Amino acid sequence: MTTLGTPLSPSATKVMFLGAGELGKEVVIELQRLGVEVIACDRYANAPGMQVAHRSHVVDMTDAAAIRALVEQEKPDLIVPEIEAIATEELARIEADGLAIVIPTARATQLTMDREGIRCLAADELGLQTSPFAFASNGETLAREAERIGYPVFVKPVMSSSGKGQSFVKSADDIAAAWEHALSAGRGKQIRVIVEGAVDFDYEITLLTVRHAGGTDFCAPIGHRQESGDYVESWQPQKMSDAALATSQDMARKVTDALGGRGVFGVELFIKGDEVWFSEVSPRPHDTGLVTLSTQDQSEFALHARAILGLPVDASLLRPGASAVVYGGVDAEGVTFSGVDDALKGPGSQLRLFGKPVSYEKRRMGVAIAHGADVDEARSRAKACASAIKVSEFTG
Repeated sequence: MTTLGTPLSPSATKVMFLGAGELGKEVVIELQRLGVEVIACDRYANAPGMQVAHRSHVVDMTDAAAIRALVEQEKPDLIVPEIEAIATEELARIEADGLAIVIPTARATQLTMDREGIRCLAADELGLQTSPFAFASNGETLAREAERIGYPVFVKPVMSSSGKGQSFVKSADDIAAAWEHALSAGRGKQIRVIVEGAVDFDYEITLLTVRHAGGTDFCAPIGHRQESGDYVESWQPQKMSDAALATSQDMARKVTDALGGRGVFGVELFIKGDEVWFSEVSPRPHDTGLVTLSTQDQSEFALHARAILGLPVDASLLRPGASAVVYGGVDAEGVTFSGVDDALKGPGSQLRLFGKPVSYEKRRMGVAIAHGADVDEARSRAKACASAIKVSEFTG
């Protein structure tokens, strides 16, 4: 039986977030609804999750000593990593010392923060079908491995997120630029990249996989469209064959069982007909899963909160829906958003403005969410909602 305490009291159930972006913010809100005391940490002040937490800290999360000091100060029951650039070795020591439980586990966090670790687990240990891949620590090795795999290839930092540092390389002429781009955008201190062969797929999905006290459940598959490795819209459910869905669920179960722990995992897969390739896995709610705020009674964020607390979950789909990203469009601080009234006139439409203190041209500043009679109607509504928003520099 799960027992929850009262926040800001000696009985409090305490959860610390390492990383407090828009996805973490939604989980914080769900935890707040259950009376959990939340501490949000990030590398900059006023991050989205900090704005709804009980308190917050600005910390360099790659600084092992700083992380341990914060954990010893706050004494959380659970630690929820939300980004890639974290001192994962220290998280493992914290877990081993019994200071807190790392979600889903310290080992899972270490493996999934690094594309090399998770790809080797999936392909070499579990035997899952993946695209051809190799790793390189210098430009010469990258050029050689790209030639061996065969162009076109993708080049990515081993540690990054949301498409940062990713290049689609069509010939050897562009390899040097891809190497430099990957190094400039990678997180952490590793000078290392992954080069992947292109897979001829029909579509890609995120299969949200929920490990909880009662077993493993799957949300309906989420289709999505990406530009430069970053998602711009998603929809649920993605239509796929029964055979492809069964294979996808089998792959997702194998990789999440190997990682262990509790919570939501975002398993990314490529699909062609009935054939499935494993791509990546995130041990936390996934950006494409923002659509579940409209499509499920328990969104991926509610599912994550419940699962990590040991509570029952319901991953069932209520209705078709879609999401569309609202980009900053400008480089500025303290921006304003106009067109909100027009955006919310559309039937079944919702808007999440994340509250990020600084805008960049391609920074995700919000998301439009909509439901409809079918996926096509939901996508149309979500895109109309997103396109109505104009982000402007505040001039006083």
